[in-house]
Amino acid sequence: MASTTSARPPGRPRAGVNDAVFAATLSTVQELGYARATVERIAAAAGVAKSTVYRRWPSKGALIVDCLLDAFGPAPLEGTGRAELLASTIRWIAAKIGEPGVGDAFAGVFSDAVSDPALREILSTRLQDPYRLALQDALGEPETRVLFLIDVVVGVLLHRMGMTGAPMADADVDALVEMVLAHFAGGTGRD
Repeated sequence: MASTTSARPPGRPRAGVNDAVFAATLSTVQELGYARATVERIAAAAGVAKSTVYRRWPSKGALIVDCLLDAFGPAPLEGTGRAELLASTIRWIAAKIGEPGVGDAFAGVFSDAVSDPALREILSTRLQDPYRLALQDALGEPETRVLFLIDVVVGVLLHRMGMTGAPMADADVDALVEMVLAHFAGGTGRD
C-alpha cells in the first residue's frame, strides 16, 4: 500500500509565514502607527505565535527592515542614460514609500535607529547597502556621492510623510527629480 503522507513537514511553509508576517506588519503599522505596532500585535494579525516571529527576527527593528526589503524588492535600475536611470529610481522609491504602511514603517525604524546603534547597523548593512552598491555600479559613482543621493531623496520623501502623513504628490516628485538631476545627472561616472 502506498503512503499518502507528504514529504513536507507539517505546519505553514517558511515562505508563507514570512509573507503573512510581512503583510501583517505593514497593515498593523498602517492601522496603529509604528510605535503601537508591537511584535505581539503583528504576530496576532499574522495568525502566528509571538515566538515564531522572534525565532526569525530578534527585534521589531530587524523585522521591519526585512519587511521593507521584501516590500521594495530589487531596484529597477532602468533607463538608457544616466538621467533616465536616476529619474526612474527616484520615482520608484517615491512610489514604494507611498505604499500603505511602507512609509510609516520606514520612518519609524529610521527614527528608532537614531538612538539604537545595533538597529542603525542593520539598516545600513541590510537595507541601504544593497541599493547603494547597485547604484554605485549602475552610475559609476563613488560611495560618498551615492550616499548623498540616497540621503537627499529618501530624506525628502520621509520628511514629507512625517510632516503630512501622506506620500509626496507626483508633481512634487517631478520637482525632486529635476533638482536631483541638476546635481547628479552629469556625474563623474559613465553615461
